Amino acid sequence: MKAAENKRAVSVGIFVLIGIVILVTGIMVLGGQQKRFVKSIRVNAIFDNVGGLQAGANVWFSGVKIGTVRKIQFYGNSQVEVTMNIEESSQQYIRKDALAALSTDGLIGNKIVEIVGGSTKAETVEDGDILHAKASLNTDEIMATLQENNNNLLRVTTDAKKILDEVLKGKGVAGAVLRDSTLSNRFKNTMANLQAASSSAAQVTKSLSTASGSLNQFAAKLNMKGTLANDLVSDTLIVRDLRASTARLRDVSNTASEATDNVKKATEKLNSSNNAIGSLLNDEVVNRDLKSTIHNLETSSQKLDENMEALQHNFLFRGFFRRRAKEEAKQKAATAAASPDTNLKK
Repeated sequence: MKAAENKRAVSVGIFVLIGIVILVTGIMVLGGQQKRFVKSIRVNAIFDNVGGLQAGANVWFSGVKIGTVRKIQFYGNSQVEVTMNIEESSQQYIRKDALAALSTDGLIGNKIVEIVGGSTKAETVEDGDILHAKASLNTDEIMATLQENNNNLLRVTTDAKKILDEVLKGKGVAGAVLRDSTLSNRFKNTMANLQAASSSAAQVTKSLSTASGSLNQFAAKLNMKGTLANDLVSDTLIVRDLRASTARLRDVSNTASEATDNVKKATEKLNSSNNAIGSLLNDEVVNRDLKSTIHNLETSSQKLDENMEALQHNFLFRGFFRRRAKEEAKQKAATAAASPDTNLKK
């Protein structure tokens, strides 16, 4: 009887021992996952909305799990303070200017806290420090944004369908172009004209490029020493001579202008009948009188010649004319006699 009871007691003791071992092992495993048996510091973060974050959630830094959420409580009027246990071994990598942000473990996983950022110029966090929270979109906001985008896309699709229906019915410019052959031909002609204009513009551009090259060549010639163009640009003596020549040309031009004015004035006087030469050139009465006077003078001269001829044959003046003829003959003979002696002396 006692043997059976002892056997039963031993079996119960073994089962109890196994249960205790399993319990201790579970506690150790869960404690290891929750970082319960690791030295840690306490860091806080204040959020406007934790989006369903719970105590025991993991804390990540650069993709590595460094702690867990210890406590969540309200802070102030409507904010939430999250207390986190961070391993001391990770303390040296987290700076005081780092940010705490809410994220998810996977696409649709549990909420976690992710510590991001931080510069090397800032000091490392200490026990009891408060990190700034980084605003992030929660799932509801993302779904609301997606819903709004879907509504906008639906409106755009509906509007595009209406426009295509109007075009297929021949309404509007696009519909008229598609259905009206005349308008379509005009549109083609317009495009052809635009293409021709574009070709002309390309030719003009090419011409401008050629002109630019010519200008560059001309500028190069101007810069070439020893050429007339370079001398005109750089030689001050030539420039001074050109200025002097220009001044002389200006004086000559002024003189010519004055001479032209004088000729013009003389011509005006010649065309006027207020002077003798103008009257002779322009007044027909004066010309007629002058012609008559010349004719009378010729007639008088002819009559004078006849009178002189008559006097030569008159016995009263016949001796005078004979003596005059003899004197003229003597003068001619003396002149003829003096001519040979002059030639010999020479």
